[in-house]
Amino acid sequence: MCGIAGSFGEVDEESLKGMLAHQVHRGPDGQGMFINQEGKGALGHVRLSIMDPAKGQQPIKNETGIAAIVANGEIYNHEYLRSVLRSPHQYMSTSDSETILHYFEEKGLEMVKHLDGMFAFAIMEDDNLFMARDPIGIKPLYYGWEPKCNGKDVLYFASELKAISPFVNRVNEFPPGNYFHTETGMHEYYRVPINIPRSLPVEIQAIEVRRTLEKSIQQRLMSDVPLGAFLSGGLDSSIIAAVARQYMDELHTFSVGVEGSHDLIAAKRVAEHIDSIHHEYSFTVEEVIELLPEIIYSLESFDQDLVRSAIPTYFCSRLASEYVKVILTGEGADELFAGYTYYRDYHDDNFLHQELHRSVESLHNVNLQRVDRMTMAYGLEARVPFLSTEMIEIAQTIPIELKLRKMSSGQSIEKWILRKAFEDLLPEDIVWRDKEQFDEGSGTVDMMQEAVTRKIGDLDFQAYSKKFKQDNLRSEEECFYHKLLVDSLEKPQGVLKNVGRWSSPRLTI
Repeated sequence: MCGIAGSFGEVDEESLKGMLAHQVHRGPDGQGMFINQEGKGALGHVRLSIMDPAKGQQPIKNETGIAAIVANGEIYNHEYLRSVLRSPHQYMSTSDSETILHYFEEKGLEMVKHLDGMFAFAIMEDDNLFMARDPIGIKPLYYGWEPKCNGKDVLYFASELKAISPFVNRVNEFPPGNYFHTETGMHEYYRVPINIPRSLPVEIQAIEVRRTLEKSIQQRLMSDVPLGAFLSGGLDSSIIAAVARQYMDELHTFSVGVEGSHDLIAAKRVAEHIDSIHHEYSFTVEEVIELLPEIIYSLESFDQDLVRSAIPTYFCSRLASEYVKVILTGEGADELFAGYTYYRDYHDDNFLHQELHRSVESLHNVNLQRVDRMTMAYGLEARVPFLSTEMIEIAQTIPIELKLRKMSSGQSIEKWILRKAFEDLLPEDIVWRDKEQFDEGSGTVDMMQEAVTRKIGDLDFQAYSKKFKQDNLRSEEECFYHKLLVDSLEKPQGVLKNVGRWSSPRLTI
């Protein structure tokens, strides 16, 4: 995991250094730059060393030195891709990022369709630039064109909004599942499928879910540095930790919450069951108040629900960073298997199927942004096994009645097929535990009401929300978060215009 930045159209070393300085937390293990020989642009990189720590420094050049790559993320099938390259290449490392570069040299732009992983990368070759982002948007990427006094438009890009916003007037999110080339423009190479559910026996559906998720988890254990797992004690993180433990001699797990919270109790029970090396931390309202400006600055959002869920993620990331450099986490399961409470308001299976599809498509600038920013604030790489493209494909074929199961008692059980697929792996009370979002199970929701009351002071909600009408501020709490974000940034507009909103659409059924 790393931070990338660059300019194209001219070499702008000062701006590049500034963008890298804003992202040093993403790459505490090293920093590098590449200047194009034609003077067309420059690439920059801050490194968190995961694969080949000794030799995987970036930017990575090809054998002739005319092409170079900066990349953020992991390619889980890089060894296979390396094995099928037709031409011999003089590899300088075992880094998966170097494989991307050589695969591009052989396959061209369409090579991105063959990458299995999470990534955002830029390749500069001769006088052209090629950029791409992974199918779901697990890894971030932002860009903007800035006109210069000589009449040229210069393209800038970076991994975080706060890094690029001081250098361009308009910031755009690079769309997930797309690639860009300076000669051909932007192209979509992947779209979240909306498959027709299949009528198969429940046993077959459960076996496919389990097989696919176990494969995805096993792939994401690839690392040359210590790896652990977030463990809230909820279904999703418990499954991931339990499966990962089967393939590891030892597994560190991490849980946080308000003292005595449901998550801490449940996580400890799961840790004992799977025999992990468990670490927990209880945070206080005083700590949250003190660290909230830093959390929101790192998060790059003022969305109320996102901030609330970012708080326990921040503390869990801080805890995990003391022991490991890679973490497994359960994002995506709720969107794939109907885990959120509001899904129960849908009474038409077709509408809910479409809403789950929309939810997955929307992850990139809400929950995936939260996980990326909170973990990277502590130089930690997060991996999300539920969001492999194969897992998404399978989940889209499962009927709604197996996801949100209506029992004879009238109760609806969310993620029923996921529970069924792994019910033999965990204690019964964990498998069938009621759903609680991370901010609820950790005790953050109740805490934030107290914290905001203490700190909001004489902030005039009506006047403030009117001043920032374009940002659609929905509560006093959100106004407070918005003000903290604005006060923390050099040029806040580029960030504010890209804030994703975690909200369910108004039902029309």
